[in-house]
Parts: sequence; C-alpha cells; structure tokens
Amino acid sequence: MVNEVCRKHGISSATYYKWKSRYGGLEASELKRIKEFEAENARLKQMYADEAMQTEIA
Repeated sequence: MVNEVCRKHGISSATYYKWKSRYGGLEASELKRIKEFEAENARLKQMYADEAMQTEIA
C-alpha cells in the first residue's frame, strides 16, 4: 500500500518514512504552524544573504 501511494505521488518510500517520523504525530494546525515558520525562516535567510551581498559589494 505505501509503495503504491509513493509511486503514485512520485516519492520514494524512504522519503515517506522520513516525513512520517518527522510529522507523524502532529495535528494539522501544528503542521501549518511549522510550515509558516519554515517559510518565514527562508525569507529571513534570503534577506540576510541579500544584505551580506550588498555589504560585500560596497
């Protein structure tokens, strides 16, 4: 069953089990909050990289 679902969605079974271990016990609201934090973190990292590049150019 897991292999069929993984094949259908184009992911490996190793990825499935990695995601399951990471997110398996979370409620939908908790998962949404984690995704929001990850998006904010990515945005802040990009801002820092842009600022560091501007500092190096100047």
